[in-house]
Amino acid sequence: MFGSLRKCFLVKAAWVAMGFTLAGSLFAENALRQQIDDAVQAKAGDVPFAESANDASFLRRVTIDLTGNIPTPAKVTAFLEDKSKEKRTQLIDSLMGSEEFAVHWADRLSVMLLERQDLGKVTNEEWRGFLQDALRGKPHWDAMVRKMISATGKGDERAAMKFLGSGDHHAMTESIAQLFLGMNLTCAKCHDHPRVDEWKQLHYWGLFAYLNQTKVATQSKEKKTYFVETLAAQKVEFESVFDLEKTSTGPRLPDSEEVEIPEFEKGEEFDQAAADGLPAVPKFRPRERLASDLTAKGNTHFARSSVNRIWFLLMGRGLFHPPDEMHGRNRPSHPDLMEGLAREFVTHSFDLKWLLREIMLSETYQRGSQLPDGAPEVERTSYRVTYPKALTPEQLLSALLRATGNTEQAKALEVDPDAEKFDRKGYFTGTNLELPPSLEEIRAIFAQTYGQPAGEAEVDFVPGMNKSLFLMNDRLIRHWLTPREGNLVDRLGKLETPEAIARELYLSVLSRLPVEEERGTITDYLSKNEQRKEAALGDLAWALLNSAEFRFNH
Repeated sequence: MFGSLRKCFLVKAAWVAMGFTLAGSLFAENALRQQIDDAVQAKAGDVPFAESANDASFLRRVTIDLTGNIPTPAKVTAFLEDKSKEKRTQLIDSLMGSEEFAVHWADRLSVMLLERQDLGKVTNEEWRGFLQDALRGKPHWDAMVRKMISATGKGDERAAMKFLGSGDHHAMTESIAQLFLGMNLTCAKCHDHPRVDEWKQLHYWGLFAYLNQTKVATQSKEKKTYFVETLAAQKVEFESVFDLEKTSTGPRLPDSEEVEIPEFEKGEEFDQAAADGLPAVPKFRPRERLASDLTAKGNTHFARSSVNRIWFLLMGRGLFHPPDEMHGRNRPSHPDLMEGLAREFVTHSFDLKWLLREIMLSETYQRGSQLPDGAPEVERTSYRVTYPKALTPEQLLSALLRATGNTEQAKALEVDPDAEKFDRKGYFTGTNLELPPSLEEIRAIFAQTYGQPAGEAEVDFVPGMNKSLFLMNDRLIRHWLTPREGNLVDRLGKLETPEAIARELYLSVLSRLPVEEERGTITDYLSKNEQRKEAALGDLAWALLNSAEFRFNH
């Protein structure tokens, strides 16, 4: 679908009782991957679908989605030569069990959960460590979320408290509603939602009532901050700006019963007395109760929102889209599939790797990005063809470093402790001509260029002139295309024939072999630039790096 180098230069009654609707025969006894394909086929009807992605495209897509990087030339060659019928399944399992998976999905989940904000007192390193530890084993999404919401800062759970930030009650309410319930309830703080009939002010304040007893306290000996809960003695009062009539509620999830605030005899309210600057620990802790209620198997809002976000991360678009607009006026593209995914995720104990694996083993995920024959266009919501996903800032950086052969050089960068702080603003404006001194600084530059501003969800690709110009002209890119021992341009310069150069170039940058037309283009270009071969090789690599085929995951 991308131009050549020449152009580029659901089911059972128990589930109904839990809130899941029947999904007919589509969701009976088949594996989830088959259920996905059946649902997509049933919705599309008798129309052409794209063929399955070829092996090179599949390898690149899966490697980017699971590890955040493109495959090495050696991996591409080995996969293309492998004739095993099970090689795609084996590839998914191998990548999912790798350390690269834990690192990359910690990135993806962190961006989703924090929206690139540096919240609270927990360091980014500690937070990422929490996510990576969970992802190395058999991650259960409900357990991860419970730790984030109930975190006090004590013991092994300390890193998880970063999600709650500074403990601002309204910020926590809005984030939890958006991320784990699929509800953007910000407008419902002051009145029933003006556009979404089913989102009520009661939903906002019922969730708020779980959180309003949380505060930050400092332990006097350790000088560390903790999240504590004070005694909940009464309901939360609120009023609409339109009628000013006071209403009250205790803790309650949307479409659930209100949690009764228990009354205790005087002196019996606490499990643990105050000590070392921390207040007494009450027996009823509503935020801890929220962690349990929210992730309960019967909370269909949580299950649906969870699978919708995972589907979005793999497919580039949620069944509900955007993911925080799950309501009657924004129906899912495939309602039965939505129900089936949620039901199966709950049945499999919110096993995150299982869900990823099943989606990736479906024909729907493995479909090619070439439009079906005779179809001038295809609705993106039909999943009849794979639509390209823009690489995330982290994926793009990793892919650039691997493609140009500069990964180890970037990792080896060391910051001079006596040097002045790197002037990142000056780097962008051109007043600072130095190269970034560390990989972390390079990551920050890519996040600022290709990511959304802190606090904004990264949901849809937003094209921009700065993004294109960065790849075309940035000093980092030019630096990486300068020959140094072992990097791409250096390797290309040691090859004797245009055919060998074309092969190495395409395997390294686009993770595939060149076609005849592309080999001819390279041969012609090199013959016309014999006197400047080194620069010509850099130009060829530059052209492929700036292609849509490299910039997108297709």
